[in-house]
Amino acid sequence: MRRTVGLAVLIIGASVTACTAASGAPGDRDAKPRAPSVDLRTPGTCVATERLIPTCGAWWGIAPDTSSGTTLRRAVESAERRMGRRADIVHVTHRGAEPFPTKQERQVAAGGRLLLISWKPAPDRTWAEVAGGAIDRRIDRLAAHITRTFPHRFFLAIDARPEGEVRQAPGRSAADYAAMFRHVVNRLRERGVRNAVTVLTYTGAPGWTAKPWFERLYPGDDVVDWVAFTPYAGERVTDFAGLMAAARPGRPGFYHWLQERFPAKPIMLAEWGVAERPGAPRHKRDVFASADRQITHYPQLKALIYADSPARGDTRFDTTPAAGRAFARLARNPRFTATRVPAG
Repeated sequence: MRRTVGLAVLIIGASVTACTAASGAPGDRDAKPRAPSVDLRTPGTCVATERLIPTCGAWWGIAPDTSSGTTLRRAVESAERRMGRRADIVHVTHRGAEPFPTKQERQVAAGGRLLLISWKPAPDRTWAEVAGGAIDRRIDRLAAHITRTFPHRFFLAIDARPEGEVRQAPGRSAADYAAMFRHVVNRLRERGVRNAVTVLTYTGAPGWTAKPWFERLYPGDDVVDWVAFTPYAGERVTDFAGLMAAARPGRPGFYHWLQERFPAKPIMLAEWGVAERPGAPRHKRDVFASADRQITHYPQLKALIYADSPARGDTRFDTTPAAGRAFARLARNPRFTATRVPAG
């Protein structure tokens, strides 16, 4: 059962509704979308809300590849040169007691970018243990670090993609995950962290969405500001609409499920990527080009963060010149240039 929606969520819902149009039907990939209520070409009309929701358009982000040992800043700058624009959001990950944002992450944010920090609070503990206070000192130290070093708003995803970790064993149920998420968020807020915009990130894979416990993962509107999922275009996906429609065979696609389940929440692709397809050198180019055409079909989608990585089948966006050009055109789509990153 949904929890009562607070004032902040009603404000979010108003922001999303005011600046977006109804999408096409789930099965109609190329239905003509309604025009947005805000003209994306009019300077000064597009701003970010307190919860970092762009009132028109969507944020453009990158999860840079640092696997070769390069620094975060160099990896971000390399990706930006290759795609021909600055990223609005940079996605980084942390585990356990690691303090964040780090000095490098603060430097990246100082360059006019938002941070999306995905944090796994306790890899060595169950969700029930965390909800019961087992790592409260760790949370308190992190809160002190954030309040001392980073006053700016940032996205915080807590223990992202939990579906694959749900177990019948004690402490690892979907309800335990929801309790853990609530406890961490409330503890951070009680210790003064008011600049974290919280994100619940689903995998969105078909095997998990059909589970009877799936709905019980949700911890409540009062502790979740954005909802997200992480689709990747594999063998069967040929366009961006297919990416959004994947993960729920015979049912509405995961984007449409999120849209129906959370009409007042902005939706994020916390990661997305297009893998290499052997024998199909135009695959990436075609998916990026389709995204450029189809992005207006998904008005509640307010942030896209691309995984630029040689892993997961190699999702680097410029493995061919044609793919790189198509990606750069997509990055300059008016929906991704309508709102500027807020200064603070």
